[in-house]
Amino acid sequence: MKVSMAALLLALAASATTAPAGAASATAAPATAAPATAPATVSAGAAPAADEPGIAPFVAHYQADWKGISVGTSDIQLVQSAEPGHYVYTWTITARGIFRIAYHDDLVQKSWLSVLGDHVRPEKYLGKEGSSTVEIDFDWQNKRATGVSETKPVDLKLKEGTQDVMSIQVEVMLDLKRGNLPATFQIIDKDQLKEFNYTQEGAAKIRTAIGELDTVIVTSQREGNNRILRMWFAPSLGFVPVQAERSRDGKVEIAMRIKSVDHLVPLEPRASLKSSAE
Repeated sequence: MKVSMAALLLALAASATTAPAGAASATAAPATAAPATAPATVSAGAAPAADEPGIAPFVAHYQADWKGISVGTSDIQLVQSAEPGHYVYTWTITARGIFRIAYHDDLVQKSWLSVLGDHVRPEKYLGKEGSSTVEIDFDWQNKRATGVSETKPVDLKLKEGTQDVMSIQVEVMLDLKRGNLPATFQIIDKDQLKEFNYTQEGAAKIRTAIGELDTVIVTSQREGNNRILRMWFAPSLGFVPVQAERSRDGKVEIAMRIKSVDHLVPLEPRASLKSSAE
């Protein structure tokens, strides 16, 4: 199986994560996962302050570079579902220029998740690139994660705090807001449960396309792996990631840098909508 451009651009999620080639078709997403209406956008400055609870829905656009060459774009969107405390986190990666000829299929990943207290709990994950699909359902009552990765069945025992390769990003944002980032995370990647080490390196002021930002730097690495993912999160934007670099043996291979960000107006809770209807 060849390594796709999408695999190279997936550095934000984990050190090596992508939808594998040749997979089973996806089933429909849970009905409660989709937002009732398209939320409006507000200015980036409308993000909640770092000391406020919860997570702010947002949409962000990034430029992706591979060894200094612009190869594509990346769009991330966190949307609140109609169900209070539930969200859909979507990541779309698109190759550009001559790379589009070889890698014409976008990579789209979605995580349906809920926020319980101060932590994220994934409910469903879907990754799709052309005909390649990874689909995982999280059954927290029975502590099992089941689905399909390519043609392989997935059936894993769930440990408390386990994340998928998308929900982990939202979990880290919440942990940074609380000022308590765990040292390790269990993440389901394709058909395996993997452990990644996370380290909060410190703070840095960086220049971006949306201005100069104070950021918190976080690195992640799998034990025994020489690839390191380094990410910059902006407290002033609700800890939205604004820059990421994946390096191997000290050399940067992949870089993603923010081009724009907007925060979305949260939907009214379903209970309120029902009351209005009555």
